[in-house]
Amino acid sequence: MPHPHLWTRPIVPAIALLLCTLVAAPTRADDGPPVAEATDYSLTVHPDRTGPAIGKSMYGVFYEDINHAADGGLYAELVQNRSFEYDRADNAAYSPMTAWSEAAVAGATGRATTVDDDQRLGERNRRHLRLDLDGTGGRGAGFGVTNSGWNQGLALRRGERYDFSVWARTDRPAGTALTVAATTADGTALATPLRVDARGDRWAKYTGTLTARGSAADGRLTVTAAGGGTVRLDMISLFPRDTYKGRPNGLRKDLAEKTAALHPGFLRFPGGCLVNTGSHEAYEAPNWERKRSYQWKDTIGPVEQRPVNANFWGYNQTYGLGYYEYFQFAEDIGAMALPVVPALVTGCGQNRATDDPALLRRHIQDTLDLIEFANGPAGSTWGAKRAAMGHPAPFGLTHLEVGNEENLPDEFFARFTEFREAIEARYPGITVISNSGPDDSGTTFDRAWQLNRDADVAMVDEHYYNSPQWFLENNARYDTYDRRGPKVFLGEYASLDNRFSNALAEAAYMTGLERNADVVELASYAPLFTDTNDAQWRPDMIWFDNEKSWGSANYEVQKLFMNNVGNRVVPSTASSTPATTAPITGAVGLSTWATAAAYDDVRVTGEDGTELLSDDFSAGDERWTKAAGRGDWAVQDGAYVQSDESAENTLVMAGDTGWQNYDLKVRATKKSGKEGFLVAFGVKDTGNTYWWNLGGWGNTRSAVEKSVDGAKQTMAEDTTTIETGRAYDVHVQVRGRQVTLFLDGEQWGTFTDDKAAEPFRQVVTRDDATGDLVVKVVNAQAADARTRIDLGAKPSARTARLTTLQAAPEAVNTAEDRQVAPRTSTLRVDGPVLTHTFPAHSVTFLRIRQ
Repeated sequence: MPHPHLWTRPIVPAIALLLCTLVAAPTRADDGPPVAEATDYSLTVHPDRTGPAIGKSMYGVFYEDINHAADGGLYAELVQNRSFEYDRADNAAYSPMTAWSEAAVAGATGRATTVDDDQRLGERNRRHLRLDLDGTGGRGAGFGVTNSGWNQGLALRRGERYDFSVWARTDRPAGTALTVAATTADGTALATPLRVDARGDRWAKYTGTLTARGSAADGRLTVTAAGGGTVRLDMISLFPRDTYKGRPNGLRKDLAEKTAALHPGFLRFPGGCLVNTGSHEAYEAPNWERKRSYQWKDTIGPVEQRPVNANFWGYNQTYGLGYYEYFQFAEDIGAMALPVVPALVTGCGQNRATDDPALLRRHIQDTLDLIEFANGPAGSTWGAKRAAMGHPAPFGLTHLEVGNEENLPDEFFARFTEFREAIEARYPGITVISNSGPDDSGTTFDRAWQLNRDADVAMVDEHYYNSPQWFLENNARYDTYDRRGPKVFLGEYASLDNRFSNALAEAAYMTGLERNADVVELASYAPLFTDTNDAQWRPDMIWFDNEKSWGSANYEVQKLFMNNVGNRVVPSTASSTPATTAPITGAVGLSTWATAAAYDDVRVTGEDGTELLSDDFSAGDERWTKAAGRGDWAVQDGAYVQSDESAENTLVMAGDTGWQNYDLKVRATKKSGKEGFLVAFGVKDTGNTYWWNLGGWGNTRSAVEKSVDGAKQTMAEDTTTIETGRAYDVHVQVRGRQVTLFLDGEQWGTFTDDKAAEPFRQVVTRDDATGDLVVKVVNAQAADARTRIDLGAKPSARTARLTTLQAAPEAVNTAEDRQVAPRTSTLRVDGPVLTHTFPAHSVTFLRIRQ
C-alpha cells in the first residue's frame, strides 16, 4: 500500500530498572486468580557476548496520503476545496463546488459559478470562482459562498487566531469590499467579521486574521462581496496560527506532536500506492492529466502555483503539503528524510510498464534534481528554489527509494537499474533502495529478490500486511537472511487491526527485527494516520477527527519500542511455550470474488476412502449453507452457480467443521467477471478458513490463503490464471497439517502449516547513553509467564522503576477511552537473578544498569 529519521533517545535515570507494560482492562478479576494457569519460562542474558549494532534510524514512520492523512489531516488547512479544483476525476461524487454553497446576506442576489478560462490565477491552477453581483439588497448586503470544511465543519477554538487569505480580482474601478465571517452551522458568529478590500482587475493576495470568540466543531467560513460587478476569487484559505513549530502553510499541531513523540529515525514519504500509480506524464497542455503519479516538482514553490492531482485512494490532493514541507517536517522531528519516486512501472493492481525512453530520462533527471533540491548549495539551480522557500541550508538527504510494490519485477528492475546508475554516478553517497513487490513471499517476491541480490543492491524494501498468527509464527523470518546483503527495509507492515492482540503480535515480531538488526536496518509500521470519518484502510497508527487525535494500541507499542531501541543487541536465550499440533480441521466451501462461476460434482472422502459428501446438485442445494450471505447462488442446469459477478467473498459451506484428513474434489467453471473462483477447506466459519484462490487479483495469480479471525496470510502461490468457460478439476488433499493441491490432475503445489505461533518472545539490547540493559518481553497469551531471568551480571543498583504494560486482547483505543496506556511503579532488584511474572497479554521492557 497502502506504503525516515535521526532520533532523540529519552534519558532514563541511570539506576533505574524500567519495566514498561501497556495497561488496559485487566485479564483477572480484582484479587482473583489469573484467567489461565501461569506458565514457567527462563530467560538468560549473555552480556559477555556481542550482538549486532542497531542503527539510530532503525524505526521510523511511513507517511502516505491515505484516509485523508494530508488535506483534512496533517496539513492544517481548514478550507476544503480551496481552489475549486475538485473534479470527477478525483471522485465520482465531486464537482468544483464540493464543500461550497451560495451565501446571501441582507437580500443580496447574484450568481456563483466556477470557471476555467483565460482569467485564471495561473496555468497550473485551472479553475476559480466567479461571482456576478446584482448589487441588490439592503445595508450590509453581500453575496458569496460558504465553505463547510472537513467532515462536520471547520474546528475553531476560543481564543485562537486563524490566518485568512484569498486571491481576488474585481472589475469595479472603486474596488469591492469582501466580508469574511466564521460561524457555526446554524449561523452563530464565532469571530468578529473581517473586511478585505479587493482592488484592481489583476490577481492579488489579500490576508487578515480572525480570532475565535467561541469554540465549535461545525464551523463555516463565508466570504461575501458587496455591490455589483464581477469578482473572481481563488485559493480561499484559513489556517490556524498555532501550527506545529508555528510554521506558515504548516501542519496540524496535535498530529505532528504525536508523530514527534515516537522519536522516529526516518520519515518515508509520500507513499505508497499514490507514488507510482496513474499516468507518468506531466500536468501540462493539451491533456492536463488529472490522474498522475506523484511527481515532486509539482509540489514545491508557492501553493497557488502547485497543481492538484487525483489521489489513488479516491479523493483530491492539493499538494499544499509537498516535498519542501516533508523535508522540513523530517528535520523538525529529528528524522532522516526518505523520499520515494516512481519508477514508471505502476503497482497496486495497475501493473503497467511505461515504455517511453524520453519520459524515463525525464523522470531520472527529475530524481537527480530532487537530490540537488535537498542537498545542493543555495546557489545551485534547485538549491536556490529550496532557499527561496525558506531553507538555505541543505536538508542532508542520504537515502532515496525508487518504486513501490511493483508486480512486474523484470520490467521494474530494468528501469530501477537506470535510475540507480544515474544516481550513483552523480551522487555516490546516496543509498538507492529497491523493493520486492507487495507480499512477503511468492513468485514476484522471489524474482525481485533474485534480481536485487544479483545486482548487489544496497537495500530492498519489503511490504506485508498479515494476520496476527503470521507475525507470531514468523519471528525468525530474518534469522536466515544473508548477512552480507542486501539489507532489508521493512517499509510497510501491520497485522490488520487496531486491537491490542494485533499490537501484541507486532511487538512479538519486532523482537525478531531487533535481533536481526544487522539485516533489517529500517522498519516502519503502516499507515501512520487515518481520519475516523473516512477510514479507507485499517489498521492505522494514529486516529483523528476534526478536534481530537489518539494513538491506537499499535501506536503505544510502536512508541514503546521506538523510545527504547538501544545501540546494540545483547545475545539472550529463552525457553518456549509447550505446544501441541492438531490436524487441519473443518468443513468445505465454494466462493467467488467479482466473478460468476459454476460448481459441480463435489465429492469429499476420508483418508480411508469413506465418502463424507457427494453432491451433483440434482437434488438442489439443501446441503449448503450460505455462510457469507452474499452473492446470488442457485442450481442452474445441474450445477451450483453464483451469478452476481459484482459480489465479493460469497462463501457457501457444507459438511462437518470437525472433518480432518480428507480429499475434496470439485469441478469449477468461471462464467464471467474479473477473477477466477475459490475452493475452501478447513472451514470453521467465514473468518477462519483456508481457500484456494484460483485466478485471483484480477486473474493475475493464484494462491492458497489462510484466514484467522478474518486476517489472511498466503500459504502457497503461483502465476496460474483461469480461462472463462473452461471446466477445471480441482482436488485438495488434507493430511494432518500438510495440504497438497492438484489442478486438472497435475500437482499445483503443497505446503505444511506447522509453524508454532510462539506467544513468548524477547530480545535484549544495550543503551550506550545510559548504560542500561534493556530486556524486552512480549507475552501474547492468556496465561501469565512466570519467568526466571538471569541477567548474567549483578546490577549496579537495587532500586528500580517498574512500568507495567498490559491490556485485554480486544482492547481498542478511542477518542474517549484510552484503554492501552503505560503505567509505572517501583521495583527492588537484589542480584543478577530475579523472578518476574509477565502478565498475560502484555509487552514488558526492563531497563537495568549493569
